[in-house]
Order: sequence, then C-alpha cells, then structure tokens
Amino acid sequence: MNFFQFAARNWREILALAGEHLALVVKAMAIAVAVGLPTGIWLTRRTALKRPVLALAGVLQTVPSLALFGFLIPLSFIGGIGTRSAIVALVIYSLLPIIRNTVTGIEGVDRSVREAAVAMGMTDWQVLWQVELPLASPVILAGVRVATVISVGVATIAAAIGAGGLGTYIFRGLRQYDNNLILAGAIPAALLALAADAGLGLLESRLDVNKRRAGARGRGDARVRRAFWATLALVVALGLAFAVWRGGARRADVVVGSKDFTESVILGEVLAQTLEARGLRVERQFELGGNLPQDSLVAGKIDAYPEYTGTSLMAILKHPPSTDAHAVYEQVKREYAERFDVEVGPPLGFEDTFAILVRGDDARRLNLHTVSDAIPHAREWRAGFGQDFMSRADGYEGFAHAYDLRFAARPREMDLSLSYRALAGKEVDIIAGNSTDGMIATLNLVQLADDRHYFPPYEAVMLFRRQTLARLPVAREALQRLAGAITTEEMRELNYEVDGKKRAVADVVREWRERKGL
Repeated sequence: MNFFQFAARNWREILALAGEHLALVVKAMAIAVAVGLPTGIWLTRRTALKRPVLALAGVLQTVPSLALFGFLIPLSFIGGIGTRSAIVALVIYSLLPIIRNTVTGIEGVDRSVREAAVAMGMTDWQVLWQVELPLASPVILAGVRVATVISVGVATIAAAIGAGGLGTYIFRGLRQYDNNLILAGAIPAALLALAADAGLGLLESRLDVNKRRAGARGRGDARVRRAFWATLALVVALGLAFAVWRGGARRADVVVGSKDFTESVILGEVLAQTLEARGLRVERQFELGGNLPQDSLVAGKIDAYPEYTGTSLMAILKHPPSTDAHAVYEQVKREYAERFDVEVGPPLGFEDTFAILVRGDDARRLNLHTVSDAIPHAREWRAGFGQDFMSRADGYEGFAHAYDLRFAARPREMDLSLSYRALAGKEVDIIAGNSTDGMIATLNLVQLADDRHYFPPYEAVMLFRRQTLARLPVAREALQRLAGAITTEEMRELNYEVDGKKRAVADVVREWRERKGL
C-alpha cells in the first residue's frame, strides 16, 4: 500500500503517538522554562557566574542522547525506563537557549530605561518585573522557540528507551525496511516542529511590536506585561500539571523489555503473553536501544528481556569467544546469578548467530555458498557492518583475520537495520546480519556459510531478575514453559510475518502460541 493508504488505516495509532510526542515536549518545556528563566535572571545579578554556567549548559547539550539515556536509567530518582528519562534529557537539551536568551534579553534592555525606572523610585525587584522582563520577553521567547523545535526533533530518540512518541514508527520503519512507517513518524514530527515554531514565532512578533511601542513612549506598556504574565502563567500551569502527572495507573506485576530489533521484540511479546496467560499484569518496554536493556535489568527498571548467550559472554561479561554452546550457557548462567542477581532461563530452542549476507543475484552469478568463496571478490567489494559487529570481540577484526578478508575500503559502520537497506540498494556488497532475520527472505539475500566456524554460539534465552521470580512463582513456571519452544524455522517465520508481511507483533505471537498450544 502507499503512504496515504497506510495513514488512513493507522491514523488512530499515528494520532496516539503524536499525542505522546507532544506530551513529552510540553512537559519538558514547562520544566525547562521553570528552571532556565530564573537561572538566566539570577545570572544577570551574578555576572561572575554567567560564563561558567552557560559553558556547563553548553557542554550538557553536546552529550549524545543515547549516552545520556544510559546514564539516567540507573538513577531511580529522576531516571529509569520510559518518559521520565526522556523528559529529563529534553530539559537538559533545552536549557542553553533559554538561559542564554534570558541573559541576553535582560542585558539588552536600554540602560537609560533602567536608569529612568530607578529614578522614579522603583526597587530592583520592580525594575525586573515591570521593565526588564516585559521588554526582554521577545528575546526570551525566541530562546523558548528554539528550544521547543530542538525538543520536538530530539524527542524522536526517546522511543529508544520506551518513552513512545513518533520515533517509535521511525525506528520500526528502519528495522522493517518500510518507508511508510518512517514517513508516518517523520511527517507528523516535522509538522509538530513547524506548528510550534510558527505559533511561538507569532507570539514573539506580537511581543516585539508591543516592546517597540513601549520603548517609543519611554515607559512600560500594559499589553507587554499582560502578554508576558500570560506566558508565565501558562508555564506555571504546565509545571503544576507535570507535578500531578503519573498518578492513577496500577503498577504492573512484571515489566518485560526488549532490544530494538524485530526478533527481540517478538521474543519479548512471547514472554509477555505467556505471563499474561497466567494472570499477571505486564508492562511492555520494548525497542530499547544500545545497552539499555541490560542496564535497565540490573537497575531494576525492567524484570526480564530476551538475550543471547554469546552476547552475554562477550559483550556483557567481557570473556573471549568460545564455540562450546553448553559451556557458554553454564558460564553465563553462573556469572549472571553471581554478579547481577539475574537468572538465565533455559534455551528457547534456536540460535541467532551473525549471518554474512550478500545479494541473491551476486551469490548466483559468482557461485557463492561459503564465506571462503567470497574471499577472491572481497577486494572489489564495499562492506557495511552494524556498530555491534564492528566493536565486539567476535566481530569484524577477528572475522576479517580468520578469513583473511581485504575489502576495497574499511567497512562503513551503520545501524544494523540500515545495513540491510544499504545492501539491497547496492550501497554495499556484503553485511553481517542475523541468521534468523526475516529481512533475508524479504530482500532476497543469501547467507554465506561460516565454513571456518568462526562465530560462537548464540542461544536465545530469557533473562529474569531473581527477586521477581521469587516474588512471583508463576513467572518461573512461564519461563520453564518456553524452554525449547521455538525452532529456528519458526523464528524465521515469525520474523518474516512481521518484517516481510508487515503484521502486528502481538497478532503474530498470539497465532503462534495458539498453534503451539501455549
């Protein structure tokens, strides 16, 4: 279907995600203004601190969003998975333009106007509220305008920590090679940014006109003050609304997370539905980017998520690769219990190791079946690998050495979901995907056999906090029920149903559970 058909079919979900996105921005901006405006005013009275405070705000604005999320998640008081961390991050990114414009606006008030106010007998407080702030309001509002537009854009990243918003569609579209999903997230986000910019720009221009009229008469203008106080009252109201936010919802019995790729989301949904079938209330925090699922599990923000033994061994526990599947599982199980108080569930029944992929046309034309077959052609190829593959102990460096591969240039490093797009679009000629990924069949790709047996085992398992299992014995029963329940062929089929046929994860999992009698 084209984009308009997709939007017509999914308009309710698009509106819901847009509402989540808008709520994030509004709450963040309310707090940012409530903090940034007083800080800017204070700096105009403490000029010695102006430079270091603005420098600190500038440094905070340069911190990469995912890195900031990773730092916030373990901080239970202000962070965690979901909207709180997202709002804190947006506030941090919004402070610099608000503080800087507040300082600039107040310091830009004509000195003669300020001296005239003092000569009339006004106190410093009266000069601030009746002269400086009204005349500086257009400049201050310009800072709020810039911060708002920045927040609308940055809020799309919040989907990586389960905060919802339009970024959910964008990430999902990249993962599923679906332009309709990407557009359904990007277009409403752009419209929100344009609407916010236009609305605040109109208010800014009105305040600026009143400011010039007031300046021409040499005294404060009542309309300037009314407009400014109305804006400030709106900020206070939004801040109060945020203070009472989060109330009323019942606490879930179990919070299930997942990583930000299709298979992990499917496995998370399998666990969630299995727990719900046993009467538990489940909160889903899916599509968490980077190392956020592991950090969230250790911090107690989620109770369980699907993982792979090879990933746990090398990326988390920092051990060298091993090809003994049983030994890897036992070592991971033992060390997770000792170090993280986390139980490693029984293997789910399949492995999802790295898959070296080429286009089907190239595989047939060059008669490629194994990675060794590709060695003579590698010098003419462009490689593209995900960040995970490029950084891991069992990733690119060891792989290239084991097969003595030499490409035309150093591999392009990109998001895993984008590497599939790059291969299909002939931007690169070889990538490292996942062996059970549905995109392999969708894009007519061919997996080259690891004939030198380089890659270690990656058995799929569920990680579960032991405290949660002790509190909810029925959860342990659900965990054991999934042992060996999913074959490699079934996992590929599930991935294809979601990525290839664009079906909802919950529906695909529900049908599979019915077929399996679960």
